[in-house]
Amino acid sequence: MKILVTGGLGFIGSHTVVELQNEGFDVVIIDNLSNSSENVLDGIVAITGKKPIFENLDLREKAAVQNFFARHADVSGVIHFAASKAVNESVENPLLYYENNINALVYILQELQKKESANFIFSSSCTVYGEADQMPITEDAPVKPALSPYGNTKQIGEEIITETCKVSNIRSILLRYFNPIGAHASAEIGELPNGVPQNLVPFITQTGIGMRQQLSVYGDDYPTPDGTCIRDYIHVVDLAKAHVVALQRLIGGKNLDRVETFNLGTGTGSSVLEVIQTFEKVSGKTLPYQIVGRREGDIISAYANTDKANDVLGWKAKLTLEEGLASAWKWEQKIRS
Repeated sequence: MKILVTGGLGFIGSHTVVELQNEGFDVVIIDNLSNSSENVLDGIVAITGKKPIFENLDLREKAAVQNFFARHADVSGVIHFAASKAVNESVENPLLYYENNINALVYILQELQKKESANFIFSSSCTVYGEADQMPITEDAPVKPALSPYGNTKQIGEEIITETCKVSNIRSILLRYFNPIGAHASAEIGELPNGVPQNLVPFITQTGIGMRQQLSVYGDDYPTPDGTCIRDYIHVVDLAKAHVVALQRLIGGKNLDRVETFNLGTGTGSSVLEVIQTFEKVSGKTLPYQIVGRREGDIISAYANTDKANDVLGWKAKLTLEEGLASAWKWEQKIRS
């Protein structure tokens, strides 16, 4: 069975391709390499012994998307990662985000709508909940007005998928991630941020390896036990496996609705300072950091209620924060060696 993975050379995409191939799926990757590298293919082959089909294609080009589906008429499922995802950049350049994240989605769904049936997994985000009213966050928590154009594209994307599935043969699962971290245990693939990392863990590992002088902790006066923001850090391999489970659910016709939504997290919140201390423990490094002012748009706390993913989807995060940070550190050391 052939599965299209858009953005399949990116951080979460590449780990998902590995898990798909390990489960016997044939994978075709679309990636325009705007935030990834073709070298990631070598890592996928090193782990799985199998090279996925790769097409360097820009999903914003409608004709190119139409041509792809004409040539790959046997694609029976799509896992859609390809999107711009830096919150700060989206505030500075909103039209880039609306074009990239919305147009690409529409063009793919237009092609899937032509099929007798199609399965669609959407890479969404816990950002849709905004500053949630209570912790942990369930799937029934209200979707709040987005705090950034990036967050808004995820909300709009979910709405587009939901409305399309009502009037087509597409079945979809929306996966709302919390904070993905880590790397494959082999250190053959991992997170490769362009420029200054936007996420905490790659900034930590780059500081640990000496690329960055020190880490900035944005605020220590939040109403949390140690004053720093709390997030739910999920190992990327656990996250990748959830996509395979979700796809198998749709293929097996086990979905209860045409569109289902699941939170993907560990159910445990960790503060910024806890993450720093855990990294120091697993790496043996002392991490230089300074407390600076709060960053606009940062919410106080966000961690998942995972009951629905555990009970309905039949998936559970198994890897710990320590394992996530240790694998991220192993990856950082490999790519800088």
